[in-house]
Amino acid sequence: MSNITFPPSGDRGLKIIIIGGGFGGLKLARSLNNKAGFEIYLLDKYNYHQFQPLFYQVATAGLDASNISFPLRKVFHKSNNVHFRMAEVKEIISIENKVITDIGDFVYDVLVLATGADTNFFGNQQLIDNAFPMKSTVEAVQLRHRLIHNFEDALSAKTEEELLRLLTIVVVGGGPTGVEMSGAIADMRRFVLPKDYPELDFSKMKIYLLEGSPKTLGAMSERSSNDSHKYLEKLNVIVQTNTIVKDYDGQTVTLQSGNTIESSLVIWAAGIKGNVPAGINKELIVRGNRIKVDRMNKVLDFENIFAIGDVAYMETEKYPHGHPQVASVAIQQGKFLAYNLRRMEMKSHHVEEFEYYDKGTMATVGRNLAVVDIPIPIPIGAKLHVKGFLAWMMWMGLHLVLLLGVKNRFAVFSNWIYNYITYDQNLRLIFKEFYRPKKNEV
Repeated sequence: MSNITFPPSGDRGLKIIIIGGGFGGLKLARSLNNKAGFEIYLLDKYNYHQFQPLFYQVATAGLDASNISFPLRKVFHKSNNVHFRMAEVKEIISIENKVITDIGDFVYDVLVLATGADTNFFGNQQLIDNAFPMKSTVEAVQLRHRLIHNFEDALSAKTEEELLRLLTIVVVGGGPTGVEMSGAIADMRRFVLPKDYPELDFSKMKIYLLEGSPKTLGAMSERSSNDSHKYLEKLNVIVQTNTIVKDYDGQTVTLQSGNTIESSLVIWAAGIKGNVPAGINKELIVRGNRIKVDRMNKVLDFENIFAIGDVAYMETEKYPHGHPQVASVAIQQGKFLAYNLRRMEMKSHHVEEFEYYDKGTMATVGRNLAVVDIPIPIPIGAKLHVKGFLAWMMWMGLHLVLLLGVKNRFAVFSNWIYNYITYDQNLRLIFKEFYRPKKNEV
């Protein structure tokens, strides 16, 4: 490891280190971009921002990975105070105001943890070894390779048992990711796969969606949950609620009930946990591996360390068990923290407390099928429910707006139009040099 210490000497303002270039960290950096009094270093182990809501479309060959990724350096081409470094954080030494990384040490006046969340396998090593997560662009591409490779392998299956195992896909987790993934694979089965593999009988293909709670899309309204369940059944997805996966050895899914499902592909979307860097006091970490913060997003017991987004746990009157781990929370917290940091830099005693404004939630289930919940002020707690084609159009419109870069928006929109008109996707590619078989593959 280098002995160089960053930032270099010289007073160019309050030195802020932001760890993580996701929705929260990027929003914070952009909000302070070219603002006097701040010198910012944005650290991330990848050199690009990843648009997580569309990972499932990369995994199902609907979009190319480059369509949902945007170079972080390009975001700050015209910046005079934001510097990006591709670095992996090893440890935080708060007593020295220092961040240890694989490229050197960074000192700070203010540290912001925007490290997001990773897949939670709940400590099950079998699941870690054999199930496929989808929390990064790289993982989405690997999942796409495995998904398509299974159909190639099915053509040379030697037994009916092996064939059925290769044609059975299990998605674990009935939240938005699991629902969207299941619906996308069901659309592939309807429109694409029979043309690609005419030798296979896709009436034998099974798609399971397993959810531990009583309903899918549990965080959304009852109507959205019910509609998503109906849509999935309409697409012939086998939905099993109140079902907990106990184990998976690469061939057999074992449920807590004792029942089993034979499958060569399990997609794990059942839980997430915060990415907490080494050096954070374990007493500050709560359920879900999240760091306790106050209403200003300041980590408890610290004056100059903040946490935003999925890794932050803030209790409020509206959210006594913490905010939902969604992009909109991270974006609002990034913008809010930028405001407070500017007030602090001006030596103002007036700082705001964070209050999350829920603009609504949505999920798509398949072609022309989606659900949207939009909060309305009266009566208090009520939500406007939209479903079907209109909800699907709303879902696409919002995601296009949130994407970074005109080129990416155009590429995604063009792909969607092409897919809609032709009922086809043109990215069903297996790049051998990037494909990493699981340990039990031949």
